[in-house]
Amino acid sequence: MNTFPEKIQKFLELKVIAVTGVSSTRPDAANFIYQKFRDSDYEVFPINPSVSSVEGVECYPDISSTPNQPEGVLIASPPSSAKSIIEECISLGIQHVWFHSSINKGSLDEKAAEFGEEKGLNIIRTGCPMMYIPPIDFGHKCIKWVLKLTGKIPKK
Repeated sequence: MNTFPEKIQKFLELKVIAVTGVSSTRPDAANFIYQKFRDSDYEVFPINPSVSSVEGVECYPDISSTPNQPEGVLIASPPSSAKSIIEECISLGIQHVWFHSSINKGSLDEKAAEFGEEKGLNIIRTGCPMMYIPPIDFGHKCIKWVLKLTGKIPKK
C-alpha cells in the first residue's frame, strides 16, 4: 500500500488528467484545478455532462469521451456522482483518482472511495492538487497547513 505522499507523487507524475465538475457559468474549485493542470503542462480534459465548453475548450460528458484516455481523474463534482465516476475509471483501467476537498468534505464519497480501493485503485481522499503543484499560492499553502494541523492530511 502506498503512503499518502507516495499517492500524491504518483498522481502528479501523470501526464493526462480528467477533472470532473467543471462549470461554464461560475468559477469554482474544479475550474481552478483544471486551469492549474493546464498551465502546468498537463494534458487535461474538463468533464461535465451538462456543459459543452469551458473557457473555449470542449467539455466532455464523461471520461470515456475524451480523445486521449486520462491516466488519472480528479473528482471535483458532487459526492453523489462519485460512484459512477469510480466505476467508469475501473472500466477504463484508470488507476489514479483524487477526491478534491479542502477544509470541508468536498467531493468525497467514502463508500465510492472504499469501492475503488477494493478494485485496486490508488485513491486520494483529501486535499487539492493546487497545494502541491508549484508555484503554490499563499491561500493553498495556508489550507495545506490547516489540513495538516487538523490531521486531515495523513503523515503517512
